[in-house]
Amino acid sequence: MQIYWIKAQAPLRTLAVAKHLGIDAEFIHANFAHLKSGDYARLNPNLNAPTLVDGETVLWESSAINAYLCIKAGSDMWPAHDPLEQVQVLRWLAWNDQQWQRAVNPYYFEHVVKKTFDIGPPDPAELALGLPELEKRAPVLDAHLQDREFVACGRLTIADFQLGSMARYWREADMPLERWPHIVRWLDRLMEIPAWANPWPEE
Repeated sequence: MQIYWIKAQAPLRTLAVAKHLGIDAEFIHANFAHLKSGDYARLNPNLNAPTLVDGETVLWESSAINAYLCIKAGSDMWPAHDPLEQVQVLRWLAWNDQQWQRAVNPYYFEHVVKKTFDIGPPDPAELALGLPELEKRAPVLDAHLQDREFVACGRLTIADFQLGSMARYWREADMPLERWPHIVRWLDRLMEIPAWANPWPEE
């Protein structure tokens, strides 16, 4: 099995799942030239990461890859044998991609992506534009987590890693999450998981 990755939030959650489950894989750190190559395009026409290759199976999109890794490992982080629990996890995967990501992305991009790829300082105007979306979405997650340790099924699932991947940087990204203490508690709890705290492969 091969997993192609770059240092970004979508590969982070796949790498964390793989490490947490003890998946035996070759982790290939792809640079931008690699991502734009014809060989890579044949694996992932989106020209991004992560991408998984396991024999004849080729997958892109981190949520699909993470479910596949759980199935391979027999882990209930993706409840392969319980359709009702699958629905719970799918709800939060979808909410992340359609709602939460829009709320946290401006902070993540301006403070983390720009710094990682040396593309300039944070733009205060972009951050100001992002605040109303955060104020709309964060209360939904905070209320859900009020009496829960994890977002779905009463245990750690791939939905936690999906939702947590951008927000894990909330302190260094000046994301004003102090106003939502249940989100902060949940994020701090995730950081106690070794694979989540340090997902990156040794190079």
